[in-house]
Amino acid sequence: MTIISATARKKTHLISGAVLGVFVLSHFTNHALGLISIEAMEAGRRIFTFVWQSAPGTILLYGALLAHVAMALDSLYRRQTLRMPVGEALKIIFGLSLPFLLIPHVVATRVEPLLTGVDADYPAILRALWSSSIGTTRQTVALLFVWSHACLGAWFWMRGRDWFPRYEFLLYTVALLVPIFALLGFINGARSLGRDYAEHGGYGDQAYVSERPRLDPALSETIRLAFYGGFAGLIGGTLALRAMPARGRIRVRYPDGRVAAVGLGFSVLEASRAAGFPHVSVCGGRGRCSTCRVRVIEGLDGQPAPEAAERATLGRIGAPDNVRLACQFRPTHNVTVVPILDTDSLGIKTQLARQNGGGRERRVAVLFCDLRDFTRIAEHKLPYDTVFLLNRYFEMVGEAVESSGGVIDKFIGDGALAIFGLKSPLPDACRQALAAASRLSTGIRALNHTFGDELEQPLRLAIGLHAGPAIVGEMGYGQATSLTAVGDTINTASRLEGLAKEHDAELAVSVELVERAGLSLEGDRRLDISLRGRKATLETWIVDDAARLLEVIPAED
Repeated sequence: MTIISATARKKTHLISGAVLGVFVLSHFTNHALGLISIEAMEAGRRIFTFVWQSAPGTILLYGALLAHVAMALDSLYRRQTLRMPVGEALKIIFGLSLPFLLIPHVVATRVEPLLTGVDADYPAILRALWSSSIGTTRQTVALLFVWSHACLGAWFWMRGRDWFPRYEFLLYTVALLVPIFALLGFINGARSLGRDYAEHGGYGDQAYVSERPRLDPALSETIRLAFYGGFAGLIGGTLALRAMPARGRIRVRYPDGRVAAVGLGFSVLEASRAAGFPHVSVCGGRGRCSTCRVRVIEGLDGQPAPEAAERATLGRIGAPDNVRLACQFRPTHNVTVVPILDTDSLGIKTQLARQNGGGRERRVAVLFCDLRDFTRIAEHKLPYDTVFLLNRYFEMVGEAVESSGGVIDKFIGDGALAIFGLKSPLPDACRQALAAASRLSTGIRALNHTFGDELEQPLRLAIGLHAGPAIVGEMGYGQATSLTAVGDTINTASRLEGLAKEHDAELAVSVELVERAGLSLEGDRRLDISLRGRKATLETWIVDDAARLLEVIPAED
């Protein structure tokens, strides 16, 4: 029986990791002060000690450490297979190596001061670490392993967030500079010891060491061996439990006769991977998509009900009761399933190895625009003249979108799809989309002025704007693969463009987008409309003249 839900385990792992990450960052920042002086390191250490060695800080730190280790071992035990992406494997290797690299440092800086009653200051720590090449190398490797483990853990959490691309470069820069500054401060501080102590009494090294009470070397070694044995026992015990025959095993059967036998507590997706069966999972098995879903054709009765994350995803796609997410569904008895998305027929086997091949969910603003009655206009023009006019129109659309901060997704006939918010917050994206609509209106009038003598009737635009979640990523096949977006938000923007045509207006924009932009379009028509494919109505502004929108959109800083 599962004592702690999967959601609770993930949150515990994440929160404890965040606490430990803050501790490591503050510790490395203290190391970096060695670039200034030993005195600066000591001043930083006093603040660091006040925070992390206080009663609340100690409880928070060691509680997070115990929780993180427990969740890591639990995650290792629950893995049906040790097959995993390289990045995830490195994160686990770094994490399991850390106790053995850090035990000497922890004993010297935490245990010995506790038993002797004398706090370990930076000069003492640096002298101990630089007393042998082994200590120096071990500390350097430990620092790199700790930071690599922290960065990989943070990356696995952040990579799917819609704000991550905006701060990606900054975060990578911080990830690179923090260990460099910490190591340089560590080295510079150690090298300055001889000079600093010479200024306070010549060769004070031995005198300093002899004046400071030290723990008996035999006792210190016994404590270190106890820690080594304890952590080795925990890791070895976890691996041994994984290797033992499960007390309860179930069989997951597939429609072509294949069977995966797994222990209780493992998901259908884990069963597929353990048996080497291809199984689509674009989000990596985190319940953020529905691509791994399966139809349960036998054995559904008596199975655990979907938890909140799975229930939300299944509800969003309107899945029937016999459809479950393979990454979240953990059968308690034999079950027969049919993967709904087949890897062979979809031709995505090669995509499974690509980390971001399936895209990520983002909140964006979407613009659809289309030339009205252009087919009838083109009937009276030569083909090359039509191509020339279309290219000028496409150029105008591209400049309007890009100058507003968006990107052109694609041109569809004489229409265009543009996306805003790939590198900006949603409110900014909404204002950018409205600005683009205004520039499109102004641009089409300029085209009519330029080609007025050649057109039997002026060119007219219909524009639809909406904002919301969409999956943005590289999609397509072969050479036809490109960055694009899919989802209900895209469909709604397209239908709003059609609504603008129905009302003989230039723009139909959802009230939601206008409100997120922080604007008001009072004076225009506001309708409560029903769109095909949506149960609820959508409040929409109908704007006859989109060019004037630039007057009400505040200028960006």
